[in-house]
Amino acid sequence: MNALMQQLQSTFATMFPGMAMPGAGGSGAGSGFFGRGLADPAAASSGVNWELTRDTARKTVASLGPDPSPNAAQQRALTEAVSLAEVWLDSATSLPRVSAGVAAWSRAEWVEKTLPVWKRLVEPVASSIADAMEGALASGGEDDAAAMAGMAGLEQMLRPMLRSSGATMFGFQLGQGLGKLATEVVGATDIGLPLNQPGHVALLPTNITAFGEGLDQSDTDVTLYLALRECARQRLFAHAGWLREQVLTLVEEYARGITIDTSALEEAVGQLDPSNLEELGEKLQGGLFEPQKSPAQLATLERLETMLALVEGWVDDVVTQASAPWMPAAGALAETVRRARATGGPAEETFATLVGLELRPRRLRDAANLWAAVRDARGADGRDEVWSHPDLIPGTADLDDPLGYVGAGDSSETSGDDFDAALARLLDDASPGSDESGPADDSGPDSDSGPESGASPQA
Repeated sequence: MNALMQQLQSTFATMFPGMAMPGAGGSGAGSGFFGRGLADPAAASSGVNWELTRDTARKTVASLGPDPSPNAAQQRALTEAVSLAEVWLDSATSLPRVSAGVAAWSRAEWVEKTLPVWKRLVEPVASSIADAMEGALASGGEDDAAAMAGMAGLEQMLRPMLRSSGATMFGFQLGQGLGKLATEVVGATDIGLPLNQPGHVALLPTNITAFGEGLDQSDTDVTLYLALRECARQRLFAHAGWLREQVLTLVEEYARGITIDTSALEEAVGQLDPSNLEELGEKLQGGLFEPQKSPAQLATLERLETMLALVEGWVDDVVTQASAPWMPAAGALAETVRRARATGGPAEETFATLVGLELRPRRLRDAANLWAAVRDARGADGRDEVWSHPDLIPGTADLDDPLGYVGAGDSSETSGDDFDAALARLLDDASPGSDESGPADDSGPDSDSGPESGASPQA
């Protein structure tokens, strides 16, 4: 049995060569790869070994370049940029400023500060993967059971082992994705997901500097423009109290319903040969974490992508209005942000594989055009008022026809005014002193018509 466990450990080490595995030299079944999963019962239940996730993310960050803690000068520069950004935003949106302070984060701090939200977002799909791995052994028919009869007790041993090792593998891949993403983000909300509590502006000086490299723009303009976007998002998430919860709930709903194609896993386990476990690793490595999207999942994904696009589109419109009088470089910086979002990066590919979720909205430009149309028709206050209730938010179809959405809203408001006026006339006609048996005329409540007027009830 010890030889079998060591070979299993060696197999998974081959699958994930970049992961350090203490005890890999062979100190028994509880060491190394499996030991890191089995040592934490919570990891098996949640589907993610979060201790390993944090450790891998921090090591990935350290391997991708210097990550110094922000110094006093960087903190001061960010505070000044946010202060000016808030003044500019006051003239572009009716939503009030909410920031009580400005945090300058390193990449490692971003990992630590955002990990609680990632736990909420990722655990549903990770648990689904863990269930699939554990249940694969029991999915065979009578022939499979007969084939395993010669390995009495092995199934009972492998099922919890597969679950815990799945939590370890998922935690390792998730940690790599978080580590890579930490090198790309410039703030706490710039991927569209609210990864910290509303009202707390946080920016990453190291990544802001990297963002500005190669651009023909000053460091001051780059920092100020990115601060404008972060502050605008914080205002929105703080004002629309329902928005943060709805975005997170949509992600949870999408992840919870994901199904995992276990055919490769079932086939590999069904053909398990203790003398050739390297083959198991080769089979599992190809498609273990590829979620399958059902029609319901696609519908949820469309709602989520639309919501993320609306958030970023609103930010685009507000920041454009706020920066236009003061920053000539704003247009070029906005286009740089759009291109970066459109092309994505290795980290986004990692999360698309793990969760099936594209972090960047695909219809940002359409959403920005819609908010600009609403602003032109109703003013900045009317544009911001749409966020007061989720029922007022545009849908996917409205992104295709922004003028239709604006027109429908105006029509609805007009119809409401007409209804109120008609109701007022009706109440006036029915009030004491009016002729309740006679028809209402166009002269209104001051009309002299009444019993003395001689008007016929049939008229």
